[in-house]
Amino acid sequence: MTSLFGADLAVINVGLSQFAEPIAAAGAPVLDVVWTPPAGDETVARALARLVNRAEVEAANATAFARYLAAQPALTGVAPAADAIAGLLERTILHSGPPIAWANMCAPVQGAIIGACIYEGWANSHEAARQLLDAGEVSFSPCHDYGAVGPMAGIISPSMPVWIIEDPIHGTTTYSNLNEGLGKVLRYGANSPEVIERLHWMQRTLGPTLAATVETLGPLELKPLIAQALHMGDEVHNRNVAASALLLKRLIPAALDAGLDPADLSAVVKFINSNDHFFLNLSMSACKAMMDAAHGVAGSSLVTAMARNGVKFGIRVSGLGERWFTVPAPVVDGLFFPGYSADDANPDLGDSTITETAGLGAFAMAASPAIVQFVGGSASDAIANTHKMAHITIGRNDAFTLPQVDFGATPAGIDIRKVIDTGIEPTINTGIAHREAGIGQIGAGITSAPMACFSQAVSALAETFDD
Repeated sequence: MTSLFGADLAVINVGLSQFAEPIAAAGAPVLDVVWTPPAGDETVARALARLVNRAEVEAANATAFARYLAAQPALTGVAPAADAIAGLLERTILHSGPPIAWANMCAPVQGAIIGACIYEGWANSHEAARQLLDAGEVSFSPCHDYGAVGPMAGIISPSMPVWIIEDPIHGTTTYSNLNEGLGKVLRYGANSPEVIERLHWMQRTLGPTLAATVETLGPLELKPLIAQALHMGDEVHNRNVAASALLLKRLIPAALDAGLDPADLSAVVKFINSNDHFFLNLSMSACKAMMDAAHGVAGSSLVTAMARNGVKFGIRVSGLGERWFTVPAPVVDGLFFPGYSADDANPDLGDSTITETAGLGAFAMAASPAIVQFVGGSASDAIANTHKMAHITIGRNDAFTLPQVDFGATPAGIDIRKVIDTGIEPTINTGIAHREAGIGQIGAGITSAPMACFSQAVSALAETFDD
């Protein structure tokens, strides 16, 4: 101790900067570290303290994360939602994000639901559909409650064809609707006659053609296809160029062997080939399968869903059952198409954040430097973002490697404890919908999952333990 007083001192100051100022004024070296309590809330900090380094949580997370890694989602079929999804009633419509009542939905989701009512033949006009909906004649549930996911409005109604994804390792099945393409589409709230006619074509031609093709092809494992797409510049959320091409490459030989009508096959191939986002819905349902495998492990702090309905942003946690932890959905401040700005944007919308939940999308941005031309930033930002997400995840997924970081594995398994402890919110890259129904996508950008969702979840998980 005596020698310490005679030595040159260097000081690390944690907390109030005022404590560092007199030390610096005296000429001593001082490193001022900015620090605040986790989540800036004493109650949340105390809840976090009960969960950090807790043996039960660590064991639960090891189990949940191992289940996530072991999942092997495979495309096994295409069928009408009413036939494929157990328990989907005749007048039930599934939507993206946490639960929400008809009266509280944002305009794009309401517009999409009106379109679905007309498509299903429940109403013959917008006015009749609104009367039906206002009278409570149609019920609603989140896609996630039925093992499904959908981009933007996420609408799945009984007659719509859906992808069927099975995970034989855990015996689970997930679903997603088929991607309509770009422009005026239902998922952005468009419900004009051309939108409804496209949906009917998808029902009578696209769906059956894909169903026959997949039956001929047999189960198509999706993780290897996603892994290959990552090596080709996709991150399988906002960029699916390679993945869509790889999918089409696998489907065409089987389609030719399936004895399909040549005119139908030609129309289907042209439709898929014209839509670089066609694989997105498969990516989402594969990620849903991986995260459902990890769900329901008592004591686990692993996030198994992040989703938005244009009004609320919500998360689910493996150890907390079917509860949603929600806050108001943020407006994404990104790159806008000419003529649009943040004033035109709807708050964040869609189930596609399931990709980030599974370690893809923004978590794998390092694999997709071209994505920054769409969402903003630079190629180095994309790489830095992937490295940053490693601070809030349980581990990495060796099935998904990223060439731009020396083939390192993507960080995966968001841990609510680490989000609160580090103050790092999970990054999301996303499209931006216009706040009015039917105008469509007006930009894209980078946003993050709001910290308050994780604060709620940490407090709730701490309450599940007795001490």
